[in-house]
Parts: sequence; structure tokens; C-alpha cells
Amino acid sequence: MNKPYNGQFHIELLNPNYGCAVRVTETIARLRTEYQDLEVVDTPMFGRMLLLDKVMMTTERDEFFYHENLIHVGGLAHPGPRSALVVGGGDGGSSEELLKYSTMQRVVMAELDRGVVEASKQYLQKVHRGAFDDPRLTVMIGDGKAFVERTDQRFDIVALDLTDPLGPSVQLYTREFYEACKRILNPGGVLTLHVESPITRPQAYQRIVATLKAVFPIVRPYMVYVPIYCAWWGMATASETVDPLALSEAEVERRIAERGIGDLQYLNGAVYRAMLSLPNFVRALLAEPAAVITTDSLLVDEVGDPTFKYDLVARK
Repeated sequence: MNKPYNGQFHIELLNPNYGCAVRVTETIARLRTEYQDLEVVDTPMFGRMLLLDKVMMTTERDEFFYHENLIHVGGLAHPGPRSALVVGGGDGGSSEELLKYSTMQRVVMAELDRGVVEASKQYLQKVHRGAFDDPRLTVMIGDGKAFVERTDQRFDIVALDLTDPLGPSVQLYTREFYEACKRILNPGGVLTLHVESPITRPQAYQRIVATLKAVFPIVRPYMVYVPIYCAWWGMATASETVDPLALSEAEVERRIAERGIGDLQYLNGAVYRAMLSLPNFVRALLAEPAAVITTDSLLVDEVGDPTFKYDLVARK
């Protein structure tokens, strides 16, 4: 087995002045997919880790910080989700969380890169936990943006499990794309997504939330710490009618039990309510004017060079 790291650190920049490092002991798989470089590596801290173009995506031991909270804040606020679309999410983690709902009848994953799905099936079983074998899941390989814009299907939940808006995916952070997502939501449906970090990319965070508010009347940003992202990470729900803040701690616990959602390592009623309570510095950030992102005014923020994130090294 190829071992180029040999105990060295994988170092990733979150902005030009800040980053994080994870020791890697072994490369389990390395390949070039149709769209990107893919690696599955082993780490003492987090177990197996997926990297795309040298960017850390998910790991066996910390995936629940991201996937549980991306899905269940909006999923529990919905009165009874039966159908869901995941745009991206080729590792299967978001789909696995959606399939925990006893009410869920249909999940569609629209993933661009077949290579990510196949590698995840083979090497990341502790992330997807067999979701790809669930007959309720349909995997559509292709452009998720095009799928959303063209489909005549409708969903109770649309989850945007995307890479950062630093390359082609920036088109999926626009008002036009959020409007397309709104079109395919059933009445009472919920859009859920990550919105970057108010710590490492505050202007991007501001603009994404402002763009959601230009499309949906109810937008609820919330904060989650994700270890391999090395920062408090922003997520949000957006809806015409569904408001996660309307749920009490007791109601969250009741819905978790009623819907048969088991094996939650992060989320409970108290945590649910706490995540929606924004710190003062985030409130102040969101109170500032921010330009809406459109196809004619794409996200350009404090990072400057959009390739910075890929300027990575592995050092002792």
C-alpha cells in the first residue's frame, strides 16, 4: 500500500492566515476521478479520512458533528418528512441520517462524482453505515444544479451537502439556485445547508445568509463545531413556513423518539435549542449589510485568491 505521508501532517489552510493539521499514517486509496483527486487515508485521531483535491471532507470519528446537525435541525422541525434530496453528499453520511426517519419513504442523492460514491462505498462504511444498500435511496450521478433546475420531483427536505464555494460549486450558493431549490420543495418544506464559518470566512458567511433571506421568509442560522474544519461552522435552515425555533427542548426529544431516530452522538433537545442561540459577535455580523450573491455577482470575499485552500503541504 502506498504510504506517502509516513506519519507526516496533512496541513490545510482555512484562510490565508489560519489552518489546521492532522497526522496521517497511511494512504488507503488514491485515485483521479473524472473531476478531482481523491484520497482515503488513515489517521490516529479520526480514523479513515476522505480528501478531495487535498481538502478534508469527512472522517469516520467526527462525521456526526457535521451530518447529524446538517440534517436533523431542519428534519425535526418539519412536521413529518417523507421525501428528501441531497445535493452532493457522495460519502453517504447525510443520506444515512435522513434514512433514520421512520417516516422517510424516498431519498435522492444527486452527486456529480461517481468516484466519490464508489470510494465511499468501499472504504467509508463507518460514515454511510450501509445507506447505499437501503432501497429507499436513489443515487443520481450528474450535475446537482442541473437536476434541481430541471426535475419535476418535489421534496420535503432539500439538503445541500456541498464543497466550499471556492470553485465551480460557487454557482450553488446563488439566489438563483436557492430559488430553484425553493421551487422543488413541497409546501412546508425545508432547505438545509452549511454556510461557511463566521470565524474563518465572515464575509462569505454574511453574504450566504443574506442570499438565503432574499429568497425565504424564515432563515435560521446556527452554529456547530466540526473538528476537522477546525472552527465553529455555520449551518442554516430556510423555509416558507417551518421554523426550528418554534420547537421546545421537550418537543425535540418527543419527535426524536416518535420518529425512531436512533444512534445520535451529538444532537438532543437541549443541544438543538442551544445551537440556534447565536453568540453576540455572530448577531452583530449578520446585522451588517451584505450583498446578495447572484450569477452576475458571485461570491468574492476576504480570501482573495480562490485557489488558496488547495495550496497545501504535508510536513513533519
